[in-house]
Amino acid sequence: MSDTNIPQGYMRNAMGHLVPEDQVRDQDKLRDQVTRELADAAKALSLALKNFKKKSLGDVADLISIAGERYGVQMGGKKGNVTIATYDGQYKVQRSYADRLTFTEEMEVAKVLVYDCIRAWSKGADTHLMAIVDRVFSPNRNGQIKTSDVLDLLRLEIDDDNWKAAMKAVKDSIMVSGSAVYIRVYERIGDSDNYKAIPLDLAVV
Repeated sequence: MSDTNIPQGYMRNAMGHLVPEDQVRDQDKLRDQVTRELADAAKALSLALKNFKKKSLGDVADLISIAGERYGVQMGGKKGNVTIATYDGQYKVQRSYADRLTFTEEMEVAKVLVYDCIRAWSKGADTHLMAIVDRVFSPNRNGQIKTSDVLDLLRLEIDDDNWKAAMKAVKDSIMVSGSAVYIRVYERIGDSDNYKAIPLDLAVV
């Protein structure tokens, strides 16, 4: 609901009710102000990142198109992983595509088979394996199973026919639902051949 609909001298509370400002505590007003300022700044940053990604993808696509024209090759909008760099090698930009994976109802069958293996092994199954299995089949807050955890499970080499059957069920449950494109920017560390990512994630800046 827009603030423009709020009469002067009033504030809207979380229930949608209009409250006279002189009835709102100073601490509540201060909290409202700080939260609103941070939210506005976050929205501006989000828009800037969106525009940066759009420009980056456009610029890389143009560069590929120019290279194709120069050599008489029709690129045809081909999607692929590309790395470009400055002439002095100080910066690199990577465009990469990754499949988005989801899981079909067969994951429920796989879950039963995996736990059947664990029960059959009883004390023979170490706690590390149990922790991995529990993590794989524990959905996140959105009710989704984490793809990386499933791939970790598939990497385990266990010579057991029932386990192999369970892993086949896991593989059969994986479905590609689309692809995501990423732009990553790197800066060379000094004069070395190593690069560090320029963080575009709040968790690592």
